Amino acid sequence: MEILIWIGTILSLLGLLGLLWCIRTVLRAKKTAVSDNELKISLKKVVPLNMAALFLSAIGLMLVILGILL
Repeated sequence: MEILIWIGTILSLLGLLGLLWCIRTVLRAKKTAVSDNELKISLKKVVPLNMAALFLSAIGLMLVILGILL
C-alpha cells in the first residue's frame, strides 16, 4: 500500500502547485485590472481551476490516509 501514499503525495503536491498558481494569477489580476469588470472576468476564469486544484489536493490527502490505514 506504499504506492497509494506516493500517488497521494504527488496528487497533493500538484493540487498545492495549482493553488499557488491561482493565488499568483489573482494577485497579478488585482494589480493590472483597470476596472471592476476586468477583475471579475479574470476571477471567473480562475475559480474553476481553483476548485479543481482543491479537489486534486483533497483526493491526494485521502489516498495518503488510506495508504497509511491499510
